[in-house]
Amino acid sequence: MHKCPRCGVSWYKVKDGDECSSDESIMKDPPAKVLWYLSIIPRFKHLFANVDDTKDLTWHANERNCDGMLRHPADFSQWKKIDRLYPNFGKEARNLRLGLATYGMNPYGNLSNQHSLWPVLLVIYNLPPWLYMKRKYIMFSIMISGLRQPGNDIDVYLNPLIEDLTNLWDEGVVVFDGYRNEAFKLHAMLFCTINDFPTYENLNGYSVKGHRACPIFEEYTSYVQLKHGRKIVYTRH
Repeated sequence: MHKCPRCGVSWYKVKDGDECSSDESIMKDPPAKVLWYLSIIPRFKHLFANVDDTKDLTWHANERNCDGMLRHPADFSQWKKIDRLYPNFGKEARNLRLGLATYGMNPYGNLSNQHSLWPVLLVIYNLPPWLYMKRKYIMFSIMISGLRQPGNDIDVYLNPLIEDLTNLWDEGVVVFDGYRNEAFKLHAMLFCTINDFPTYENLNGYSVKGHRACPIFEEYTSYVQLKHGRKIVYTRH
């Protein structure tokens, strides 16, 4: 395929006057966008096939000390609210709750300012608190590479990951549990995102500029716009 099946735009950078060129000549042009995607579903299957990892993935339900202290995301009201809203999802302790983290960086330091890398990572919050931030369990899913940061087009790059997450939420995937020696249907959800404030605008489609820049207070954001400098100051926050 040489064009997007949804909008019909060429997958390659078409130069002026090349609209009528053959597909062979167009394919010699550089691609319009590039990303590397490492599918998450086969990796979840490998994770549950390991006996020790499968036991750790249910630690929050079987071994967590429920004494009212906040030591794990399962102790927070957000986790408990999800269990109330989606009881079928919450009653299966092996269902995964994931955090998505992304941030842009320049791999060449000061040698080149014309390149940008955006890794997209997944954190599995079912694990014990001393494991889910370990490098072994932070899942690298997407690498976005280009001369400029993706900006608001990041949803285009996230599309293959979103399709897998949607499949895991709606339909589920049959996975073998190595610890209990049985097969079950695995579901997963995006529990939270981890990013800085400018990236919040790109990931969530919420403007972080202007008079209503606070995503919590929204139209009740307290602000003062300076008369001469024209800058906006947010007060009482």
